[in-house]
Amino acid sequence: MRPTRVTNLADGEWHRLHPASPLLRGGLVLIAVLGFIIANLRERLVDMFLVIFAPDFGEDLDVEIETWRGDWANDPIGGIVTRGLVGWAIAGVAVLIVLLIVGFWLSWRMHTFRITPEAVEVRSGILFRSHRSARLDRVQGINVNRPLFARLFGTAKLEVSVAGQSANVQLSYLGSALADELRADILRLASGARAEKAATAADAAGAAKGPAGRAHVSAVIGQRVDEFLAPELDPSLAPPESVVHLPLGRVIGSTLLGGSTVWAIVLVAIIAVGVSTGQLWVLFSFVPAAIGLISYVWSRITKSLRYSIAGTPDGVRIGHGLLSTGNQTIPPGRIHAVEAHQWILWRPFGWWSIRINVAGQSVSAGNEAAQRTLVLPVGTVADVHRVLALLMPDAAAAVDPFVEAGLTGRDVAGGYSRTPRRGAWLRPFSWRRIGWAATDGVALIRRGWLLRRLVFVPLARMQSVAVSVGPLERMLRLATVRIHTVAGPVIPTLPAADRDEAVVLFERLADEAVERAARDTSHHWGAAPTRSQEGADAH
Repeated sequence: MRPTRVTNLADGEWHRLHPASPLLRGGLVLIAVLGFIIANLRERLVDMFLVIFAPDFGEDLDVEIETWRGDWANDPIGGIVTRGLVGWAIAGVAVLIVLLIVGFWLSWRMHTFRITPEAVEVRSGILFRSHRSARLDRVQGINVNRPLFARLFGTAKLEVSVAGQSANVQLSYLGSALADELRADILRLASGARAEKAATAADAAGAAKGPAGRAHVSAVIGQRVDEFLAPELDPSLAPPESVVHLPLGRVIGSTLLGGSTVWAIVLVAIIAVGVSTGQLWVLFSFVPAAIGLISYVWSRITKSLRYSIAGTPDGVRIGHGLLSTGNQTIPPGRIHAVEAHQWILWRPFGWWSIRINVAGQSVSAGNEAAQRTLVLPVGTVADVHRVLALLMPDAAAAVDPFVEAGLTGRDVAGGYSRTPRRGAWLRPFSWRRIGWAATDGVALIRRGWLLRRLVFVPLARMQSVAVSVGPLERMLRLATVRIHTVAGPVIPTLPAADRDEAVVLFERLADEAVERAARDTSHHWGAAPTRSQEGADAH
Protein backbone atom coordinates (compact mmCIF):
# COMPACT_ATOMS: atom_id res chain seq x y z
CA MET A 1 0.00 0.00 0.00
CA ARG A 2 1.54 3.31 -1.10
CA PRO A 3 1.67 6.35 1.18
CA THR A 4 -1.17 8.80 0.76
CA ARG A 5 0.03 11.87 -1.08
CA VAL A 6 -0.53 15.52 -0.27
CA THR A 7 -0.87 16.65 -3.91
CA ASN A 8 -2.20 14.92 -7.01
CA LEU A 9 1.24 15.12 -8.65
CA ALA A 10 2.82 12.14 -6.89
CA ASP A 11 0.56 9.59 -8.61
CA GLY A 12 3.18 8.19 -11.00
CA GLU A 13 1.62 9.95 -14.01
CA TRP A 14 3.22 12.58 -16.24
CA HIS A 15 2.37 16.21 -15.43
CA ARG A 16 3.30 19.60 -16.85
CA LEU A 17 4.86 22.62 -15.20
CA HIS A 18 3.36 26.07 -14.66
CA PRO A 19 2.29 27.68 -17.99
CA ALA A 20 4.62 30.63 -17.34
CA SER A 21 7.68 28.34 -17.07
CA PRO A 22 9.09 29.01 -20.59
CA LEU A 23 8.88 32.76 -20.01
CA LEU A 24 10.58 32.50 -16.61
CA ARG A 25 13.31 30.17 -17.90
CA GLY A 26 14.29 31.93 -21.14
CA GLY A 27 11.83 34.67 -21.96
CA LEU A 28 13.35 37.13 -19.50
CA VAL A 29 16.65 36.98 -21.36
CA LEU A 30 14.83 37.68 -24.61
CA ILE A 31 13.02 40.66 -23.07
CA ALA A 32 16.34 42.01 -21.78
CA VAL A 33 17.93 41.68 -25.23
CA LEU A 34 15.01 43.43 -26.91
CA GLY A 35 15.15 46.20 -24.32
CA PHE A 36 18.85 46.65 -24.96
CA ILE A 37 18.31 46.85 -28.74
CA ILE A 38 15.46 49.31 -28.44
CA ALA A 39 17.42 51.48 -25.98
CA ASN A 40 20.37 51.69 -28.36
CA LEU A 41 18.23 52.37 -31.44
CA ARG A 42 15.70 54.70 -29.86
CA GLU A 43 17.01 57.74 -31.76
CA ARG A 44 16.67 55.96 -35.10
CA LEU A 45 13.20 54.76 -34.16
CA VAL A 46 12.20 58.38 -33.53
CA ASP A 47 13.66 59.33 -36.93
CA MET A 48 11.69 56.53 -38.57
CA PHE A 49 8.41 57.74 -37.20
CA LEU A 50 9.24 61.31 -38.19
CA VAL A 51 9.88 60.21 -41.76
CA ILE A 52 6.61 58.30 -41.91
CA PHE A 53 4.35 60.79 -40.17
CA ALA A 54 6.18 64.10 -40.82
CA PRO A 55 8.07 63.85 -44.15
CA ASP A 56 8.51 67.63 -44.36
CA PHE A 57 9.97 67.95 -40.91
CA GLY A 58 13.08 69.69 -42.05
CA GLU A 59 16.26 69.69 -44.08
CA ASP A 60 18.41 68.62 -41.15
CA LEU A 61 16.63 65.32 -40.95
CA ASP A 62 17.02 64.76 -44.70
CA VAL A 63 20.73 65.43 -44.48
CA GLU A 64 21.09 63.01 -41.57
CA ILE A 65 19.20 60.25 -43.36
CA GLU A 66 21.27 60.82 -46.51
CA THR A 67 24.41 60.48 -44.45
CA TRP A 68 23.28 57.14 -43.03
CA ARG A 69 21.80 55.86 -46.31
CA GLY A 70 23.11 52.42 -47.21
CA ASP A 71 25.07 51.99 -43.99
CA TRP A 72 23.24 48.88 -42.72
CA ALA A 73 26.03 47.83 -40.40
CA ASN A 74 25.82 51.01 -38.33
CA ASP A 75 22.12 51.74 -38.62
CA PRO A 76 19.78 48.95 -39.82
CA ILE A 77 16.73 51.03 -38.87
CA GLY A 78 17.82 53.84 -41.20
CA GLY A 79 18.45 51.36 -44.00
CA ILE A 80 14.98 49.84 -43.61
CA VAL A 81 13.30 53.26 -43.70
CA THR A 82 15.19 54.68 -46.67
CA ARG A 83 14.57 51.58 -48.79
CA GLY A 84 10.87 51.39 -48.02
CA LEU A 85 11.10 48.07 -46.20
CA VAL A 86 9.13 49.13 -43.14
CA GLY A 87 6.21 46.87 -43.98
CA TRP A 88 8.46 43.86 -44.51
CA ALA A 89 10.28 44.61 -41.26
CA ILE A 90 7.02 44.76 -39.31
CA ALA A 91 5.91 41.50 -40.93
CA GLY A 92 9.22 39.89 -40.01
CA VAL A 93 8.90 41.02 -36.41
CA ALA A 94 5.34 39.66 -36.29
CA VAL A 95 6.51 36.29 -37.67
CA LEU A 96 9.34 36.22 -35.13
CA ILE A 97 6.90 36.89 -32.28
CA VAL A 98 4.59 34.13 -33.51
CA LEU A 99 7.53 31.70 -33.74
CA LEU A 100 8.61 32.60 -30.21
CA ILE A 101 5.11 32.05 -28.85
CA VAL A 102 4.87 28.70 -30.64
CA GLY A 103 8.34 27.77 -29.34
CA PHE A 104 7.39 28.68 -25.79
CA TRP A 105 4.18 26.66 -26.07
CA LEU A 106 6.00 23.62 -27.45
CA SER A 107 8.67 23.94 -24.75
CA TRP A 108 5.97 23.91 -22.06
CA ARG A 109 4.07 21.10 -23.79
CA MET A 110 7.11 18.85 -24.14
CA HIS A 111 8.48 19.50 -20.62
CA THR A 112 6.84 16.97 -18.28
CA PHE A 113 7.65 15.28 -15.00
CA ARG A 114 6.37 12.49 -12.80
CA ILE A 115 6.87 11.35 -9.22
CA THR A 116 6.92 7.61 -8.55
CA PRO A 117 7.68 5.70 -5.33
CA GLU A 118 11.20 5.14 -6.71
CA ALA A 119 12.27 8.31 -8.55
CA VAL A 120 11.62 11.84 -9.78
CA GLU A 121 11.74 11.91 -13.60
CA VAL A 122 11.83 14.86 -16.02
CA ARG A 123 11.47 14.77 -19.82
CA SER A 124 12.21 17.89 -21.89
CA GLY A 125 13.34 19.09 -25.30
CA ILE A 126 11.71 19.77 -28.69
CA LEU A 127 14.28 18.63 -31.26
CA PHE A 128 16.62 16.87 -28.87
CA ARG A 129 14.86 15.00 -26.07
CA SER A 130 16.37 14.39 -22.63
CA HIS A 131 15.17 12.20 -19.78
CA ARG A 132 16.60 12.77 -16.27
CA SER A 133 15.84 10.60 -13.28
CA ALA A 134 16.65 11.09 -9.59
CA ARG A 135 16.32 8.03 -7.39
CA LEU A 136 14.55 8.81 -4.13
CA ASP A 137 16.94 6.67 -2.08
CA ARG A 138 19.78 8.96 -3.24
CA VAL A 139 18.05 12.26 -2.51
CA GLN A 140 20.37 14.48 -0.45
CA GLY A 141 18.12 17.50 -0.15
CA ILE A 142 15.32 19.47 -1.78
CA ASN A 143 15.66 23.18 -2.54
CA VAL A 144 12.79 25.55 -3.26
CA ASN A 145 13.92 28.88 -4.78
CA ARG A 146 11.66 31.84 -5.49
CA PRO A 147 13.41 34.50 -7.61
CA LEU A 148 11.85 37.95 -7.51
CA PHE A 149 10.28 37.82 -10.97
CA ALA A 150 8.99 34.27 -10.39
CA ARG A 151 7.32 35.42 -7.18
CA LEU A 152 5.33 37.95 -9.19
CA PHE A 153 3.81 35.01 -11.06
CA GLY A 154 3.31 33.05 -7.83
CA THR A 155 5.79 30.35 -8.90
CA ALA A 156 8.84 28.64 -7.46
CA LYS A 157 11.66 26.41 -8.67
CA LEU A 158 12.03 23.01 -7.00
CA GLU A 159 15.40 21.27 -7.25
CA VAL A 160 16.03 17.72 -6.07
CA SER A 161 19.69 17.30 -5.06
CA VAL A 162 20.97 13.79 -5.68
CA ALA A 163 24.28 12.13 -4.87
CA GLY A 164 26.37 12.10 -8.03
CA GLN A 165 28.05 14.44 -10.49
CA SER A 166 25.53 16.84 -12.10
CA ALA A 167 22.67 14.53 -11.10
CA ASN A 168 20.31 17.18 -9.72
CA VAL A 169 16.81 17.41 -11.20
CA GLN A 170 14.96 20.74 -11.50
CA LEU A 171 11.27 21.45 -11.77
CA SER A 172 11.11 25.05 -12.91
CA TYR A 173 8.58 26.31 -12.41
CA LEU A 174 5.65 25.18 -10.24
CA GLY A 175 2.99 27.08 -8.36
CA SER A 176 4.51 28.42 -5.16
CA ALA A 177 2.23 26.51 -2.77
CA LEU A 178 2.33 23.45 -5.01
CA ALA A 179 6.14 23.36 -4.82
CA ASP A 180 6.02 23.19 -1.02
CA GLU A 181 3.39 20.45 -1.10
CA LEU A 182 5.27 18.45 -3.72
CA ARG A 183 8.43 18.69 -1.64
CA ALA A 184 6.50 17.12 1.24
CA ASP A 185 5.39 14.30 -1.08
CA ILE A 186 8.93 13.60 -2.31
CA LEU A 187 10.36 13.63 1.21
CA ARG A 188 7.60 11.31 2.42
CA LEU A 189 8.28 8.82 -0.36
CA ALA A 190 12.05 9.05 0.23
CA SER A 191 11.63 8.55 3.99
CA GLY A 192 9.94 5.17 3.62
CA ALA A 193 7.05 6.38 5.78
CA ARG A 194 4.26 3.90 6.38
CA ALA A 195 0.97 4.52 4.65
CA GLU A 196 -0.90 5.09 7.90
CA LYS A 197 1.55 7.76 9.03
CA ALA A 198 1.43 9.51 5.65
CA ALA A 199 -2.36 9.39 5.59
CA THR A 200 -2.53 11.00 9.02
CA ALA A 201 -0.19 13.79 7.92
CA ALA A 202 -2.16 14.35 4.75
CA ASP A 203 -5.46 14.48 6.65
CA ALA A 204 -4.00 16.96 9.12
CA ALA A 205 -2.73 19.14 6.29
CA GLY A 206 -6.12 19.03 4.63
CA ALA A 207 -7.91 19.92 7.85
CA ALA A 208 -5.56 22.84 8.43
CA LYS A 209 -6.19 24.19 4.96
CA GLY A 210 -9.94 23.66 4.96
CA PRO A 211 -12.02 23.58 1.78
CA ALA A 212 -10.35 24.98 -1.29
CA GLY A 213 -12.21 27.98 -2.62
CA ARG A 214 -12.10 29.36 -6.10
CA ALA A 215 -9.75 32.28 -6.30
CA HIS A 216 -11.17 35.41 -7.89
CA VAL A 217 -9.12 37.78 -9.99
CA SER A 218 -9.55 40.50 -7.38
CA ALA A 219 -7.83 38.29 -4.80
CA VAL A 220 -4.71 37.59 -6.87
CA ILE A 221 -2.93 40.80 -5.84
CA GLY A 222 -3.73 40.18 -2.18
CA GLN A 223 -2.43 36.63 -2.49
CA ARG A 224 0.86 37.85 -3.99
CA VAL A 225 1.26 40.41 -1.22
CA ASP A 226 0.67 37.71 1.40
CA GLU A 227 3.31 35.51 -0.27
CA PHE A 228 5.84 38.35 -0.25
CA LEU A 229 5.25 39.08 3.44
CA ALA A 230 4.91 35.47 4.62
CA PRO A 231 7.88 33.93 6.47
CA GLU A 232 10.00 31.50 4.51
CA LEU A 233 9.37 28.83 7.13
CA ASP A 234 5.82 28.00 8.19
CA PRO A 235 5.82 28.33 12.02
CA SER A 236 3.64 25.21 12.32
CA LEU A 237 6.37 23.02 10.79
CA ALA A 238 9.02 23.54 13.44
CA PRO A 239 9.01 23.99 17.22
CA PRO A 240 9.98 27.56 18.14
CA GLU A 241 12.91 26.44 20.28
CA SER A 242 14.60 24.89 17.23
CA VAL A 243 14.48 28.03 15.06
CA VAL A 244 17.68 30.08 14.79
CA HIS A 245 17.47 33.62 13.35
CA LEU A 246 20.29 35.99 12.45
CA PRO A 247 20.15 39.66 13.49
CA LEU A 248 20.84 42.08 10.64
CA GLY A 249 23.57 43.90 12.57
CA ARG A 250 25.47 40.66 13.17
CA VAL A 251 25.23 39.71 9.48
CA ILE A 252 26.62 43.07 8.31
CA GLY A 253 29.30 43.21 11.00
CA SER A 254 30.52 39.66 10.40
CA THR A 255 30.69 40.23 6.64
CA LEU A 256 32.70 43.43 7.00
CA LEU A 257 35.05 41.70 9.47
CA GLY A 258 35.43 38.60 7.31
CA GLY A 259 38.40 37.59 5.21
CA SER A 260 37.13 39.74 2.37
CA THR A 261 37.91 42.84 4.44
CA VAL A 262 41.62 42.02 4.35
CA TRP A 263 41.53 41.69 0.58
CA ALA A 264 39.55 44.92 0.28
CA ILE A 265 42.21 46.83 2.25
CA VAL A 266 44.96 45.32 0.10
CA LEU A 267 43.19 46.22 -3.15
CA VAL A 268 42.45 49.79 -2.04
CA ALA A 269 46.08 50.26 -1.01
CA ILE A 270 47.35 48.95 -4.37
CA ILE A 271 44.97 51.17 -6.35
CA ALA A 272 45.86 54.24 -4.26
CA VAL A 273 49.60 53.68 -4.69
CA GLY A 274 49.20 53.03 -8.41
CA VAL A 275 47.18 56.20 -9.03
CA SER A 276 49.49 58.36 -6.91
CA THR A 277 52.58 57.13 -8.78
CA GLY A 278 50.99 57.46 -12.22
CA GLN A 279 50.76 53.71 -12.84
CA LEU A 280 47.31 53.83 -14.42
CA TRP A 281 47.51 50.20 -15.58
CA VAL A 282 46.65 49.34 -11.99
CA LEU A 283 43.11 50.60 -12.59
CA PHE A 284 42.56 48.07 -15.37
CA SER A 285 44.03 45.21 -13.33
CA PHE A 286 42.67 45.71 -9.83
CA VAL A 287 39.49 47.81 -10.16
CA PRO A 288 37.55 44.83 -11.63
CA ALA A 289 38.75 42.72 -8.72
CA ALA A 290 37.54 45.38 -6.27
CA ILE A 291 34.14 45.48 -8.01
CA GLY A 292 33.90 41.69 -7.78
CA LEU A 293 34.80 41.79 -4.10
CA ILE A 294 32.13 44.41 -3.39
CA SER A 295 29.61 42.29 -5.30
CA TYR A 296 30.53 39.26 -3.19
CA VAL A 297 30.13 41.18 0.06
CA TRP A 298 26.76 42.55 -1.04
CA SER A 299 25.48 39.11 -2.12
CA ARG A 300 26.67 37.63 1.17
CA ILE A 301 24.65 40.20 3.11
CA THR A 302 21.50 39.96 0.97
CA LYS A 303 21.49 36.15 1.04
CA SER A 304 21.70 36.22 4.83
CA LEU A 305 18.63 38.43 5.21
CA ARG A 306 15.74 36.62 6.90
CA TYR A 307 18.07 33.64 7.37
CA SER A 308 16.62 30.90 9.53
CA ILE A 309 17.52 27.34 10.46
CA ALA A 310 14.97 25.03 12.04
CA GLY A 311 14.19 21.38 12.60
CA THR A 312 11.19 19.83 10.86
CA PRO A 313 9.87 16.25 10.79
CA ASP A 314 11.61 15.73 7.43
CA GLY A 315 14.98 17.23 8.30
CA VAL A 316 16.72 20.57 8.71
CA ARG A 317 15.07 23.50 6.90
CA ILE A 318 17.29 26.45 5.94
CA GLY A 319 15.66 29.60 4.51
CA HIS A 320 17.07 32.92 3.37
CA GLY A 321 16.42 35.95 1.19
CA LEU A 322 14.34 39.11 1.15
CA LEU A 323 13.13 39.73 -2.42
CA SER A 324 14.43 36.54 -4.03
CA THR A 325 14.02 33.79 -1.45
CA GLY A 326 15.09 30.19 -1.16
CA ASN A 327 14.94 27.32 1.27
CA GLN A 328 16.67 24.00 1.53
CA THR A 329 15.53 20.83 3.30
CA ILE A 330 18.25 18.35 4.28
CA PRO A 331 16.75 14.97 5.25
CA PRO A 332 18.23 13.00 8.17
CA GLY A 333 21.21 10.82 7.41
CA ARG A 334 22.49 12.97 4.54
CA ILE A 335 25.13 15.01 6.39
CA HIS A 336 28.63 13.50 6.13
CA ALA A 337 30.65 16.10 8.04
CA VAL A 338 30.07 19.28 10.05
CA GLU A 339 32.55 22.06 10.79
CA ALA A 340 32.26 25.01 13.14
CA HIS A 341 34.95 27.59 12.38
CA GLN A 342 35.87 31.03 13.67
CA TRP A 343 37.87 33.71 11.83
CA ILE A 344 40.29 35.56 14.10
CA LEU A 345 38.52 38.92 13.66
CA TRP A 346 35.28 37.32 14.92
CA ARG A 347 36.91 36.13 18.12
CA PRO A 348 36.16 39.24 20.27
CA PHE A 349 32.45 38.86 19.44
CA GLY A 350 32.25 35.10 19.93
CA TRP A 351 30.88 34.51 16.41
CA TRP A 352 31.04 31.14 14.64
CA SER A 353 30.05 29.75 11.26
CA ILE A 354 28.97 26.20 10.42
CA ARG A 355 29.48 24.36 7.13
CA ILE A 356 28.59 20.82 6.12
CA ASN A 357 29.48 18.16 3.56
CA VAL A 358 26.51 16.75 1.65
CA ALA A 359 26.73 14.42 -1.35
CA GLY A 360 26.15 16.28 -4.59
CA GLN A 361 26.94 19.72 -3.08
CA SER A 362 30.63 20.20 -3.77
CA VAL A 363 31.96 23.75 -3.45
CA SER A 364 33.56 23.36 -6.88
CA ALA A 365 30.07 23.26 -8.44
CA GLY A 366 29.69 27.01 -8.09
CA ASN A 367 28.69 29.79 -5.73
CA GLU A 368 25.11 28.55 -5.34
CA ALA A 369 26.25 25.08 -4.27
CA ALA A 370 28.76 26.61 -1.86
CA GLN A 371 25.94 28.68 -0.35
CA ARG A 372 23.96 25.51 0.35
CA THR A 373 26.81 24.03 2.37
CA LEU A 374 26.76 27.06 4.70
CA VAL A 375 24.05 26.25 7.24
CA LEU A 376 24.95 28.96 9.78
CA PRO A 377 26.60 32.08 8.27
CA VAL A 378 27.32 33.62 11.67
CA GLY A 379 26.07 32.74 15.13
CA THR A 380 26.92 32.70 18.81
CA VAL A 381 28.08 29.69 20.80
CA ALA A 382 24.48 29.10 21.87
CA ASP A 383 23.46 29.06 18.20
CA VAL A 384 26.20 26.53 17.48
CA HIS A 385 24.79 24.20 20.14
CA ARG A 386 21.28 24.48 18.70
CA VAL A 387 22.34 23.97 15.08
CA LEU A 388 24.50 20.96 15.97
CA ALA A 389 21.51 19.46 17.73
CA LEU A 390 19.53 19.86 14.50
CA LEU A 391 22.26 18.42 12.27
CA MET A 392 23.07 15.43 14.48
CA PRO A 393 19.89 14.73 16.48
CA ASP A 394 20.76 11.13 17.40
CA ALA A 395 24.14 12.07 18.91
CA ALA A 396 23.33 15.58 20.16
CA ALA A 397 23.26 14.69 23.86
CA ALA A 398 26.58 12.84 23.69
CA VAL A 399 28.35 15.47 21.58
CA ASP A 400 27.18 18.56 23.46
CA PRO A 401 29.66 18.23 26.42
CA PHE A 402 32.57 18.25 23.95
CA VAL A 403 31.54 21.40 22.08
CA GLU A 404 32.81 24.12 24.44
CA ALA A 405 36.27 22.61 24.79
CA GLY A 406 36.36 21.88 21.07
CA LEU A 407 35.63 25.49 20.14
CA THR A 408 38.02 27.33 22.43
CA GLY A 409 39.89 24.73 24.52
CA ARG A 410 43.50 23.60 24.44
CA ASP A 411 45.55 20.61 25.60
CA VAL A 412 43.52 17.83 27.28
CA ALA A 413 40.61 20.07 28.30
CA GLY A 414 37.17 18.59 27.71
CA GLY A 415 38.31 15.02 27.02
CA TYR A 416 40.37 15.72 23.89
CA SER A 417 43.74 14.19 23.13
CA ARG A 418 46.91 16.25 23.20
CA THR A 419 49.60 16.69 20.57
CA PRO A 420 53.13 16.11 21.95
CA ARG A 421 55.31 19.17 22.50
CA ARG A 422 57.51 18.11 19.58
CA GLY A 423 54.52 18.92 17.34
CA ALA A 424 55.42 22.61 17.85
CA TRP A 425 58.17 22.18 15.25
CA LEU A 426 55.48 21.70 12.59
CA ARG A 427 52.60 23.69 14.13
CA PRO A 428 54.23 26.38 16.31
CA PHE A 429 51.05 28.38 16.93
CA SER A 430 48.34 25.73 16.99
CA TRP A 431 49.94 22.54 18.38
CA ARG A 432 48.17 22.95 21.73
CA ARG A 433 44.82 23.27 19.95
CA ILE A 434 45.19 20.02 17.98
CA GLY A 435 43.25 17.11 19.44
CA TRP A 436 40.52 14.54 18.84
CA ALA A 437 37.71 12.85 20.71
CA ALA A 438 35.04 10.28 19.86
CA THR A 439 31.61 9.65 21.33
CA ASP A 440 28.42 7.87 20.28
CA GLY A 441 29.52 7.22 16.72
CA VAL A 442 30.88 10.74 16.08
CA ALA A 443 34.55 11.65 15.68
CA LEU A 444 35.55 15.19 16.71
CA ILE A 445 38.71 16.96 15.52
CA ARG A 446 39.79 20.41 16.65
CA ARG A 447 42.67 22.44 15.20
CA GLY A 448 43.68 25.88 14.00
CA TRP A 449 44.83 29.12 15.58
CA LEU A 450 44.21 31.86 13.00
CA LEU A 451 41.04 30.05 11.94
CA ARG A 452 39.71 27.85 14.71
CA ARG A 453 38.01 24.67 13.49
CA LEU A 454 35.96 21.96 15.16
CA VAL A 455 34.95 19.11 12.85
CA PHE A 456 32.31 16.43 13.50
CA VAL A 457 32.18 13.25 11.39
CA PRO A 458 29.32 10.75 11.85
CA LEU A 459 31.18 7.44 11.50
CA ALA A 460 28.19 5.75 9.85
CA ARG A 461 28.85 7.90 6.77
CA MET A 462 32.65 7.92 6.84
CA GLN A 463 34.13 6.79 3.49
CA SER A 464 37.60 5.78 4.69
CA VAL A 465 40.42 6.78 7.01
CA ALA A 466 44.12 7.16 6.26
CA VAL A 467 47.35 7.72 8.18
CA SER A 468 50.25 9.47 6.43
CA VAL A 469 53.80 10.13 7.65
CA GLY A 470 56.10 12.62 5.91
CA PRO A 471 59.87 12.91 6.27
CA LEU A 472 59.75 15.54 9.01
CA GLU A 473 56.91 13.72 10.78
CA ARG A 474 58.95 10.50 10.70
CA MET A 475 61.83 12.26 12.41
CA LEU A 476 59.50 13.66 15.11
CA ARG A 477 57.48 10.39 15.51
CA LEU A 478 54.32 12.20 14.36
CA ALA A 479 51.61 11.37 11.84
CA THR A 480 48.60 12.91 10.10
CA VAL A 481 45.16 11.26 10.20
CA ARG A 482 42.66 12.05 7.43
CA ILE A 483 39.02 11.03 7.48
CA HIS A 484 37.59 10.82 3.97
CA THR A 485 34.00 11.89 3.32
CA VAL A 486 32.10 13.09 0.25
CA ALA A 487 33.58 16.16 -1.43
CA GLY A 488 32.79 19.43 0.29
CA PRO A 489 34.23 22.40 2.17
CA VAL A 490 34.92 20.34 5.32
CA ILE A 491 38.21 18.42 5.28
CA PRO A 492 38.55 16.35 8.49
CA THR A 493 42.29 16.25 9.18
CA LEU A 494 44.18 15.66 12.42
CA PRO A 495 47.72 17.04 11.88
CA ALA A 496 50.80 16.44 13.99
CA ALA A 497 49.42 13.60 16.14
CA ASP A 498 51.61 11.16 18.04
CA ARG A 499 52.36 8.26 15.67
CA ASP A 500 51.28 5.50 18.06
CA GLU A 501 48.11 7.40 18.93
CA ALA A 502 47.38 7.91 15.23
CA VAL A 503 47.56 4.14 14.62
CA VAL A 504 45.17 3.49 17.53
CA LEU A 505 42.77 6.14 16.21
CA PHE A 506 42.96 4.63 12.72
CA GLU A 507 41.99 1.17 13.94
CA ARG A 508 39.22 2.48 16.19
CA LEU A 509 37.60 4.60 13.50
CA ALA A 510 37.84 1.86 10.86
CA ASP A 511 36.20 -0.75 13.10
CA GLU A 512 33.49 1.51 14.50
CA ALA A 513 32.62 2.95 11.08
CA VAL A 514 31.79 -0.53 9.76
CA GLU A 515 29.67 -1.30 12.81
CA ARG A 516 27.80 2.03 12.72
CA ALA A 517 27.15 1.83 8.98
CA ALA A 518 25.61 -1.63 9.36
CA ARG A 519 23.18 -0.36 12.01
CA ASP A 520 22.36 2.99 10.40
CA THR A 521 18.75 3.40 9.24
CA SER A 522 18.59 7.19 9.12
CA HIS A 523 18.31 7.19 5.31
CA HIS A 524 14.76 5.83 5.80
CA TRP A 525 13.91 8.09 8.70
CA GLY A 526 10.16 7.61 8.38
CA ALA A 527 10.18 3.81 8.18
CA ALA A 528 10.97 3.06 11.82
CA PRO A 529 7.84 3.41 13.99
CA THR A 530 8.03 5.45 17.15
CA ARG A 531 7.39 3.91 20.55
CA SER A 532 3.94 5.44 20.70
CA GLN A 533 3.12 3.94 17.31
CA GLU A 534 4.39 0.52 18.41
CA GLY A 535 2.17 0.69 21.48
CA ALA A 536 -0.83 1.66 19.38
CA ASP A 537 -0.17 -1.19 16.95
CA ALA A 538 0.11 -3.66 19.83
CA HIS A 539 -3.32 -2.69 21.06
